[in-house]
Amino acid sequence: MTKEEIIKMACQAFGGVIKKEERDNFINFAKLVAEHEREEIKQEFWLCLQSDLENGVKSLNEKAYKNFAQTMPELNKFNWLKSRGQE
Repeated sequence: MTKEEIIKMACQAFGGVIKKEERDNFINFAKLVAEHEREEIKQEFWLCLQSDLENGVKSLNEKAYKNFAQTMPELNKFNWLKSRGQE
């Protein structure tokens, strides 16, 4: 966002002309809000990424187990999917 856009929005929000001395305060406030929003977006992205990774690893583990159970049934004495009620 440019300084001019911030000033225009401040004028609209407060219904009039903003004095030059007040402009710096609005610009600093807008920068603080933007920084806070960036942090919120980064946090949301990180949480989504972690969730996707956890679900992906779980899916790969389940596929690997099923493949192991089918190809080596004699070694499959511990049937963890059945014991967890997921099969």
